[in-house]
Amino acid sequence: MTSSQRLPTSLTSLDTALAGLLRDLTAVPPLELPLEEALGCIAAEMPALAAVPPRDVAAADGWALRARDLVGASSYTPLPLTNGPVWVEAGDAMPDGCDCVVDSDAVERSGPLVQVLAEAIPGQGVRRIGGDIPAGSFVAAGRPIRVPDALVARAAGLESVRVCRPRLRIVNIPSASGERTTAELIAENARAAGAEVVLTEATGRDAKSVAAALVTEGCDFLVAIGGSGVGRRDASVVALAQRGEVLAHGIALQPGRTAAVGRIGKIPVIVLPGAPDQALAAWWTLARPALDRLSGRLPRIPLMLPLARKLASLVGIAEIVLLERRDATWMPLAVGEMPLSTIARADGWLAIPGGSEGHAAGTPVDAYLLRD
Repeated sequence: MTSSQRLPTSLTSLDTALAGLLRDLTAVPPLELPLEEALGCIAAEMPALAAVPPRDVAAADGWALRARDLVGASSYTPLPLTNGPVWVEAGDAMPDGCDCVVDSDAVERSGPLVQVLAEAIPGQGVRRIGGDIPAGSFVAAGRPIRVPDALVARAAGLESVRVCRPRLRIVNIPSASGERTTAELIAENARAAGAEVVLTEATGRDAKSVAAALVTEGCDFLVAIGGSGVGRRDASVVALAQRGEVLAHGIALQPGRTAAVGRIGKIPVIVLPGAPDQALAAWWTLARPALDRLSGRLPRIPLMLPLARKLASLVGIAEIVLLERRDATWMPLAVGEMPLSTIARADGWLAIPGGSEGHAAGTPVDAYLLRD
């Protein structure tokens, strides 16, 4: 085992490792994507939408009238109209001077005499201008494009939108068993975060094979999975050192201690442990912030709730806490370890900083949601 394969005696703090990874990162240039491909991507600046509907239209079939002309009308005191009403159907533009639509049986016609049998209020039976989409509105730049946003865009006549979609290359370092669970897990998380993902595999676990697979051409962010430890067959960090620069190997993070961050040229690189729980911890705390920076995403908003019970943590190590939302509190499920069954059960997570001993029961804490 070479010295470059050994973890340093002093672990790099999570904050320091993250700062090194984020250094000089900016959002990738925006591109135009069809709406169906843009879902989940981060919106870039776009022209403001026109109002929909562009003018007042009927929301139902009936008679278009002016509400102030109907004051006092009822079936007991029919109100004769000097001007005949205009029949409109749903979607028709409202006639000038009309601000309500009444049901067909609210108007009685007998020869030339037209009487109205009910009052109405302004806007009754009418979809106002901009009622569906106010002029100038759309999903803000830096926010993910969701299904309702696509609905709004289509209603406004758009077929495509501008987004920032980082290109992420994931290199799976093959295990003896051929297991790809962690690589698929990280790829799914990256796609859900709005990245374009290419998943490849190194031909072997030796440094030469891994280095050959660490290709940065055509990508904005490179993630290698596996081989980050200090075992005899772990060579991913050595390979990264051969291809570029290792900024930190051995992070004060539990789980995820053997993760590494670096660069190849200007491309940020992170080496995630092969175990799913350790990879997820490093993904949430290191890789995801870098991906958010590349996509120009606005800061994610955590959910603050009080702790249902005390949280104790080791000083000097940032520990991941899995949480379940229960009766308007966060109930800790696991601290510093993440069994897969607990990950599946958790609603959120938080990282206790390395300088903290934990939190008392009832302390409000911010946690990032794992479920919509």
